[in-house]
Amino acid sequence: MNGEPETGRGYLEERGWRSWAYTMDHKRIGVMYLCTTIAFFFIGGIFALLLRLELLSPQAKYFSDHAYNVFFTLHGAMMIFLFIIPAIPSGLGNFFIPMHIGARDVAFPRLNLASYWIFVAGFLVVIASLVSPMDTGWTFYTPYSAKTGAAVATLSFGIFLIGMSSILTGLNFIVTIHMMRAPGMTWHRMPLFLWGMYATSIIQVIATPVVGVTFLLLAMERIFGVAFFDPSKGGDPVLFQHFFWFYSHPVVYVMILPAMGIISEVIPVFSRKPIFGYKAIAYSSLAIAFLGFLVWGHHMFTSGMSPLANAFFSFLTFFVAVPTAVKVFNWIATLYKGSITFEAPMLYALTFIFLFAVGGLTGPFLGALATDVQLHDTYFVVAHFHYTMMGGTVMGFFAGLHYWFPKMTGKMLNEKVARIAWALVFLGFNVTFFTMFITGFEGMPRRYAEYLPRYHVENVISSIGSAILAVGILVMFWNFLQGIRKGPPAPGNPWRALTLEWQTSSPPITENFPEIPVVTDWPYGYGEPKGRTA
Repeated sequence: MNGEPETGRGYLEERGWRSWAYTMDHKRIGVMYLCTTIAFFFIGGIFALLLRLELLSPQAKYFSDHAYNVFFTLHGAMMIFLFIIPAIPSGLGNFFIPMHIGARDVAFPRLNLASYWIFVAGFLVVIASLVSPMDTGWTFYTPYSAKTGAAVATLSFGIFLIGMSSILTGLNFIVTIHMMRAPGMTWHRMPLFLWGMYATSIIQVIATPVVGVTFLLLAMERIFGVAFFDPSKGGDPVLFQHFFWFYSHPVVYVMILPAMGIISEVIPVFSRKPIFGYKAIAYSSLAIAFLGFLVWGHHMFTSGMSPLANAFFSFLTFFVAVPTAVKVFNWIATLYKGSITFEAPMLYALTFIFLFAVGGLTGPFLGALATDVQLHDTYFVVAHFHYTMMGGTVMGFFAGLHYWFPKMTGKMLNEKVARIAWALVFLGFNVTFFTMFITGFEGMPRRYAEYLPRYHVENVISSIGSAILAVGILVMFWNFLQGIRKGPPAPGNPWRALTLEWQTSSPPITENFPEIPVVTDWPYGYGEPKGRTA
């Protein structure tokens, strides 16, 4: 495929809800996942703003304590289970994995569609549980969750269905990457986004059954009175924490590894340089996936584990930072002496590196036994978590949306508006969450509706920052909608990228490629004599 790819409406040509509801086109399924998860992103964001509104004053003014607990539970649960976990893997991953490997579709198209509708069934069950909403926090810790009057059994079934969808998606992606690569697409010619998605899929398949079984046990305890976690019946509430974090810490990498893959695509394109240390970045994704299963205990240093177990998990927590640092240093080395341009995707990619580095450098405070005892369950943890998850995963997601928007829609965004939105998001995020490092270091506990007056100024600053952040996100998505409606037509390859998805029309045709490509080179040969993908 040489020259400028042809343009056309492609997969968007067929209209009507039935063509979407029954589609087996991976691109349409990816778009449906994106629309669904972004809707929950906005709903979860509304709950976050309600929390910041309440925290403007040291004393509760607007909501009852129970309502506040419900709000932060729904904020955390929706953002984690219904947005961050599925958005990149099931949304952007579904759209681009087959195109990255030169395939027509995923290995199991019907299973792909089934996984989306199982996800829909799951979140509908979760919404049904809101008739008696959870107030436990998104971790659903026992023994309170085993005794509360909330609809725990209904919620557990909903999360079970969402987990089943995640498993099917991960299995589909593993088989697709193994079996459907185009001729010449060796493992070391794969785009790094695929390496991140491959490691993510392994975690989804291995770890997700654990949380499914955990919530099944919780539901059995609620419905049948079987003692698993309730100490009054002979159960062990700490066992729930072990099960929950054995899943939930690896799932942190389900959130972050795909975002890292996006950054590995964006950085070389807008630096016009080959990616530095391709194999190191690729295999560090697998190393992170493996080590992620071994560090769950660092969430439980204050729960009564033995000193030996605490020391073991502390060591592994520091060790898992090594493959993560490999990626960061290789991205920076790629930037070095590059011909860098600052379009919106690159701005979000650089933001990812900066914010994720802050989150990573504050992690050792929580991985060290002595300091974690002081900082555990304070706003320092809230700040660290948001710098890694929102500063990392969500900024990577925004980078991917801006980078692939022309390919997905066939339209270009207003670059000036995109940069204004980025500036607001960057400013609002740091004002909101960096302040929380200070309040947490000073000892303010998280999840409290009321606090001591000495934390008032910092909370006002954080709430102002959250308003700026919200405005930036609204401007960003307004720009997306305007781009879809009125944006100028996008050329097939506006960024002059070398990966396969940019070698077909914008938006892609239903079959992705007029003919299966033959890959003859790696996809990061920017500035090299033979820097072509196919």
